Amino acid sequence: MRHLLFPPIHRAGWPFLGAFALGTFLLAAVAAPLGWLGVVLTLWCAWFFRDPERVTPVRAGLIVSPADGVVQRIDKCAAPTELEMGATPRWRVAVFMNAFNVHVNRAPAAGTVARLAYRPGKFIDASLDKASEDNERLALRLVLGDGRDLACIQIAGLIARRILCEAAEGQTLAAGQRYGMIRFGSRVDVYLPEGVEPLVAEGQTMIAGETVLADAGSPEPRREGRAS
Repeated sequence: MRHLLFPPIHRAGWPFLGAFALGTFLLAAVAAPLGWLGVVLTLWCAWFFRDPERVTPVRAGLIVSPADGVVQRIDKCAAPTELEMGATPRWRVAVFMNAFNVHVNRAPAAGTVARLAYRPGKFIDASLDKASEDNERLALRLVLGDGRDLACIQIAGLIARRILCEAAEGQTLAAGQRYGMIRFGSRVDVYLPEGVEPLVAEGQTMIAGETVLADAGSPEPRREGRAS
C-alpha cells in the first residue's frame, strides 16, 4: 500500500530532487510564496522520477511496451541503419511520453543486446514524426531467443536533454527489465521482428512492462481501433 501512494524514486532522480529541494529553500528565504512554488516543483520532480513496480506477462513470444504513454503512430519502415538490421520494412510502434508519464524504460522482450548506437541530433517536439530521424536518439537492437530481432529507440524530445541507457552490448535482458529512461518528455519507438503484427492501436494508452504490443508466436493480424 505504501508503494501505491509513494512509489519508489529512480536513482537518476535523486540529484534533481536534491537540486529542487535546495532551490525551494533559497526561494523561501527570498519570499514565502516563492517557497511554496518550490515545494510544488519539488513534488513534481519526485513524481516525474517515480519508478513503480510492474507485473510483466512472461509467456514466450510476447512483446510488451517499453514505455508508459500513448501510441502516437503505427507504420512500416526500416529500422535505423546504425543497428544493421537490413532495409526490409517492419512494423514500428511509436509511444509518446509526456512530462507526467513514468519515464523508466523497460525491455520489450527477453533477449540479448546485440548492438547499442547513440546518435546526436536536435530536440524538436517528440510528437512530430520527423523526430525519429532528426532528434538525438539511442538505438538498441535486441536478439530474441528464437533468433529474430527487434529494435527499441529512445528519442529525446523538446524538453528532454538526457537519454539514460543502463544496458550494455552482450547483456541479457529479461522481459520488462528496467534498462534506462529519458528525462522530461520524450518518445520510444519499437521496431517489431519481421513478420510480426502489432496488437495495439493508435491512441491507445500503454503501461511499460505490462501492455502487450505484439505476440511473435501468434498469426493474429494487426489490430485495428481508434481512440474514444
